[in-house]
Amino acid sequence: MSPALSQTLATFLAEHGFTDDINAPQADGRFTPLMRAAKLGRLDIVDELLSLGVDLNALNADGCNALWLACYNGSHDLIERLIAAGVNIDQQNGNGASALMYVSSNSKPDLVKLLLEKGANPRLKNFDDFTALDLAASLECLKLLRKAA
Repeated sequence: MSPALSQTLATFLAEHGFTDDINAPQADGRFTPLMRAAKLGRLDIVDELLSLGVDLNALNADGCNALWLACYNGSHDLIERLIAAGVNIDQQNGNGASALMYVSSNSKPDLVKLLLEKGANPRLKNFDDFTALDLAASLECLKLLRKAA
């Protein structure tokens, strides 16, 4: 039996093509409800999904977890909430890239700083043997990662 969903969550699921199974991805496999909510910055939806025991280990077809999508959105509160709930901060996608590598290569120094403070591993390497430091797209990101390495 599915847990009781708020009207807000039920509407969100319906609007985005999900069933009432909080862990089931969309038909194309791109997102679970948690991933979609993270990408859209919907902290209210993320909070409810977390309270319902959503699967934090779910990955999309690219091998990314909800933290990746939260980093795309950029909400510090959302990122912190997912990390506190136990999402894998060092999940490496199908190319071996972590969320830290993603934010570094997209010049998001505020998120580089946040992920490092929360324990992201700056020494991980992707399948091309690059670290987040190697992928730094700005001087700010480079400086933050040099301190951490």
